[in-house]
Amino acid sequence: MKFSKLAVIAALLCLFFSVFMEGAVAASPSDQQMEQFKKLPKAQQEALAKKYGVDLRSLKGNSTTSNEPELPKETIQPRILDEGDENEEKFKPKLEELKPFGYELFAGNPTTFMPTELAAIPDTYLVGVGDIIKINFYGKMNQEYELKIDREGRLLIPELSPIGVVGLQFQELKELVKAKVSKEMIGVQAFISMGTLNPMRIMIVGEAYKPGSYTVSPLATVTHALFVAGGVNETGSLRSIQVKRAGKLVTKFDLYDLLLFGDSSNDVVLKPGDVVFIPPAAKRITVKGEVNRQAIFELKETDSIDSVVAMSGGFKASAQTSKVAVSRYNGDGKRITLNYDFANNTNYKPRNGDEIKVNATSSRLQNTITLIGAVTSPGHYQWQPNKTVRDVFSSPREDLLSLADYSYSLVVREANLEGDIEVIQFSLEDVVIKKRHDVELRSNDIIVVFSRYALIEDEQSLLSDLAYNEEQLKLRENIRLWKKYEKDEFLNYIGLQVEEDLEEKESINSIAALFEVDDEIKDNEHAVFSRHNLLSPIIAKLQKQSSATEPAKLFAVNGKVKFPGVYPLPKLANFEKVINASGGLLESAYLENVELTRIDFEGSDKVQHLQFNAIDELEAPTHEIVSKDTINIFPKPHWQERLEVEVIGEVLFPGTYTIRRGETLESLLGRAGGFSKFAHKSGAIFTRESIKLKEASQIQKLTQDLRRDIVTNSFQKSSTTSANLSYSDMDKILRDLSKVEALGRLLIDLDNASTQTLQLEDGDALYVPPMQDSVSVIGEVNVVSTHIYNANKDVKSYLAASGGLKQKADEDRIYVIKANGSVVIPHGHNSWFAVNSKSNLLSPGDTIVVPLDTQHLDSLTLWSTATQIIYQLGLAAASLNTLSSK
Repeated sequence: MKFSKLAVIAALLCLFFSVFMEGAVAASPSDQQMEQFKKLPKAQQEALAKKYGVDLRSLKGNSTTSNEPELPKETIQPRILDEGDENEEKFKPKLEELKPFGYELFAGNPTTFMPTELAAIPDTYLVGVGDIIKINFYGKMNQEYELKIDREGRLLIPELSPIGVVGLQFQELKELVKAKVSKEMIGVQAFISMGTLNPMRIMIVGEAYKPGSYTVSPLATVTHALFVAGGVNETGSLRSIQVKRAGKLVTKFDLYDLLLFGDSSNDVVLKPGDVVFIPPAAKRITVKGEVNRQAIFELKETDSIDSVVAMSGGFKASAQTSKVAVSRYNGDGKRITLNYDFANNTNYKPRNGDEIKVNATSSRLQNTITLIGAVTSPGHYQWQPNKTVRDVFSSPREDLLSLADYSYSLVVREANLEGDIEVIQFSLEDVVIKKRHDVELRSNDIIVVFSRYALIEDEQSLLSDLAYNEEQLKLRENIRLWKKYEKDEFLNYIGLQVEEDLEEKESINSIAALFEVDDEIKDNEHAVFSRHNLLSPIIAKLQKQSSATEPAKLFAVNGKVKFPGVYPLPKLANFEKVINASGGLLESAYLENVELTRIDFEGSDKVQHLQFNAIDELEAPTHEIVSKDTINIFPKPHWQERLEVEVIGEVLFPGTYTIRRGETLESLLGRAGGFSKFAHKSGAIFTRESIKLKEASQIQKLTQDLRRDIVTNSFQKSSTTSANLSYSDMDKILRDLSKVEALGRLLIDLDNASTQTLQLEDGDALYVPPMQDSVSVIGEVNVVSTHIYNANKDVKSYLAASGGLKQKADEDRIYVIKANGSVVIPHGHNSWFAVNSKSNLLSPGDTIVVPLDTQHLDSLTLWSTATQIIYQLGLAAASLNTLSSK
């Protein structure tokens, strides 16, 4: 049979301890034995020490060789459960149970019955038999004596007659000895102090943790005795601890006086033979909830409601003291619950077994109004009857931020006990400035003031102009207060939780989809106090509280208004409130015909379309706006914003021209004074924004298609791309292609009549270059160069003048970009570019392009496509840059 090394060590040490404890070995364990003992697990060390009654700390102290003074040993240690109890406690479910009050203070485990406490001796201490008195003589003689009071109660001082001292206080003993020495020993004075006190034995019985007989210091009190005995069991009483002397009751000690009020007047000093008796607790009460100290308390017959409140440490600020629930046993042994008003100190009488539950009051603020949004000091303010919005904003310049919208503000109000809300719309301009249409406030109303800007960029621009930047806003804590309030109290007030943000966004999106409202602005671009940010939770709440009989109180505004979108439906909504909510009408709004689309939930026609004149409706409202209405503000017929085109180059008056809708290129050239004598009309470049956007989209699509083809082709083993061109090289070509800027060039012929009738658009640009007398050669030639135009030279001659073709040049795909932007294939070859191949003659300003032979890469024609696109667009862009610089 095999044994582990630790098991052998444990067996040897068991033998050692058994011999050591029987007294066969008088010496302390050797260092080697202690080292072996230390190698054992802690559990085995404790088991051995417990089996043989050995103090581990004292055993370890025997093995030390240090000369440091030994510290006093602790007589009280925490209680240690048995190993079985410890394992049982480990796997028990952890419940937050209330514990009896005060027991943990004395919950210790006594380690010795001998007194080790070192304390100053009070002058009132009564000396007794066995006490050691230290006397120091000084003067004519210097001598020190340690004298013990004998069994007769006498103190025998050398060279003096005996003195009876038993029963004297320590102060009286000092005065008596000094007087005797002064009288009988001339020229000698004495200094008296207490030495070792004679320990005394007391009894601790009843519901103590470890009842029994204990040897304690003669200075020990009742609380010291409780510490020595390890405290009181949870079944014992803390309020009726008795001290008996010679069979008679000396005093009763209520520990609650000490624990709750610091009163130790009944914590008397014990005398030899005293018995400390701890009776069981007779009555108990449980207090929990909104109190400062939740626990199980012991009751006495004299306790009242004030006593209970004092035990629990008083009520918290959030306690609802007017409705305190008390659960108690009735005469039939069943529990009943009663409500008491502790605030008015009712006739509640505590009973054994009562459970008092102090509930919290509602966290909702009462008699307050709340300001949020573009105000200087957001937060809660006192509400009083008859208080109005005008009272809140009595000083607009001080109460409102400079970016506040004076035309649209809201009061969010609770509509019923279920937490539904309703919205009241008002105008700060009407209420505060024009002193009309004031709104009377109710308790718990929320006033929302919006910014008149939708984007952060616009808002910051205003603040910068007013030298009132974002740092100053942060110093005033306006934005910080709003963000905190939005997350917590505002959402809480209207019944939405933070974790419902996703649901709110879905609700808002569904409303926007219902009313066909588009919002392309990203969330992080909205101004802090914009309609988007402040209205989102309100709209979500209104949508959430809707039902089959009560549609969501929302309306939508589309068209030519400043802030189209979805808005809460206020009381008595009309067209004027709609316009104020949406930020006002734009310049392009057509006021003679406004369309109101209404969903009829009861009639046969599901949708109604109503038209009215906006000006008439604003002066005399005839249409009340109801739930789910959509108001469309159309643009003026043939309305156009400022249309501008640009003419650059060889015209008499180059510059930027404002045009009317439908104006032609011929008219523009006439206004520009016509061409100069140096104009190269066949090389003119005409660009258009709409074509530029289309080209950019095509380039992006081409890049995506090429990338997909590369990925597909990379899996083909026969592909030469993998061998000749790395993935990084291919990716670089694609990135270069994606960076190519679209030009938006429209090929024109200024000498053609159809070109003269071309109708202009906003953003068009005409570039007329000066007369050119050169031909450029680019691409796969040995020397990329520009040559003077010679009418007698053809393409082949210019290629030869550039050093000829490179080895990788694609001779069959050479093409010419004409000065007007068209492409010509020499020798009648076909082209991808739908080119004019009627003539192979070159003209001034032409460019010969020699593309790369794509067969050197792989069989895909995509590289040829990419190469030619880059060459063509790059050349056109270079031409435009040249004109712009001039």
